[in-house]
Amino acid sequence: MTEQLPLRKQIWTAPNLLSIARLVGVPVFLWLIVGKHDLWAFWVLVASGVTDYLDGKIARKYNLVTRLGQLLDPAADRLYIVSTIVALAWRDIIPWWLVIVLFVREAFVFGFGPTLRKHRLPIPPVHFVGKSATFCLIYGFPLVLLGSLHNGWGHVAQPIGWAFVWWGTALYWLAGVMYAGQIREMVRRSEAGQAV
Repeated sequence: MTEQLPLRKQIWTAPNLLSIARLVGVPVFLWLIVGKHDLWAFWVLVASGVTDYLDGKIARKYNLVTRLGQLLDPAADRLYIVSTIVALAWRDIIPWWLVIVLFVREAFVFGFGPTLRKHRLPIPPVHFVGKSATFCLIYGFPLVLLGSLHNGWGHVAQPIGWAFVWWGTALYWLAGVMYAGQIREMVRRSEAGQAV
């Protein structure tokens, strides 16, 4: 069990190293996209998506789930999504209003932090809908970037990428609403004196 592993082994697991690699990839992606090396930036995003899939798969299969990993994985996801949408909007590949829609959702969820702290409640587990939203966005934006290259693959990738982005955005908001419901139920149980 992960609770019995020494702290050093909990940190240096394969899933955690993959999450750390994704975090390191963020400035690399930004440097590439600002320099208009779009094809290389696309491959960095693809690598991020693949490592996101692998870290969860490896963690579950080999019982390497750690508290650090539970924090690193969503942090890397959010950082990639934020850096990607800002960079793509800055390059006029996606509209700024889409960035605002996604940021408002983040602010909506972040706004529940004080409530959780006030009631001394844990962060609710990530729901399948939230994971699906992240999947759609992490795989959609690279395809939208590829579509901006206006080559043979780009013409195929662009509509598929936008379909992922629209589904991901809708699911992202749905997950936020579900998150609010989870917190409301946790607060209700806490105030009623029940174990959460």
